[in-house]
Amino acid sequence: MATINNPTSLSRPITKSLLTKPFRITTPTCPKLFRTATNSLHKPLLIKCSSNSSPEKETGNNLKDKLSGFVDKQVEELLNRDENKLLLDGLEKASERVEKAKRELAEIERQELEAKQLRDFVNQLETRASEIADCQQEILAAKAKVEEAEQSLSVSTDGDILGPEGINKNEERWESVKAASISAIVGTIAGLPFSFTQVSSIAQLILPSATTFISCALFGVTFRYAVRRDLDNFQLKSGTFAAFGLVKGLATLAGGPPLELNPESFFSHAFDGAVYVSENLLIFAFAAVSLDFCFKMRLLSPFPMKRTDS
Repeated sequence: MATINNPTSLSRPITKSLLTKPFRITTPTCPKLFRTATNSLHKPLLIKCSSNSSPEKETGNNLKDKLSGFVDKQVEELLNRDENKLLLDGLEKASERVEKAKRELAEIERQELEAKQLRDFVNQLETRASEIADCQQEILAAKAKVEEAEQSLSVSTDGDILGPEGINKNEERWESVKAASISAIVGTIAGLPFSFTQVSSIAQLILPSATTFISCALFGVTFRYAVRRDLDNFQLKSGTFAAFGLVKGLATLAGGPPLELNPESFFSHAFDGAVYVSENLLIFAFAAVSLDFCFKMRLLSPFPMKRTDS
């Protein structure tokens, strides 16, 4: 059997290089070619190829080709052996593991680079967050100054305080007082005939007249703020005085004798309630008409008042 020093690195160029040097065959693998030499010599045969003459050159070329084919055959046999296949498979697997390790190393390096970039980005965000917080504080301070300026501008030149919509509160209060006075005077005068039917002396007239005066004053203020500038809305105006008349008439009925569980008491309270409600409806109706007349004659200003720019 032939002995080869490096079987894993055998190839055709290696075989050609071997032919230029002496080589040793310990076991005769080709009997026809080396039978005489092996029978006469017990030591290894040394063959050296030379090119001194053309017959020797041709013989050397034939020998070289035969040895090359023989070596190739031996290499194929070595590679086809099971143990060599296992070694080659192990070598391929090891190469795959190396390549896999290289890919994993490259992936780790890429992840480290991304993590570094992410840390840099986070640091930038933190820096910008602190800058944004400083800007927000400056904005709050500026907003407070703007509010102070708006409050200072809300005071007019003559000291009148203006509301958020440019409403002069002092003038609006004065118009409300005027509306309450007109409504109270007209309502009290309209209620005197009804009061005369219920009292027998002037002293007894004070309480109902005062009650009518106060309720009509409140009605005048409410009527002005309820109707506002919608002076042609009849449903709104009539609903306002009807609500006041109904509430005051039922309150007057509740202040009378208690209701008893019999038909006479029931009909008596129903009649009295209708009378009280009707009286108060008329009183507040006169007050509403007087206020509407004053609005249309420009004696009163509806809410809100129109401001003229100087």
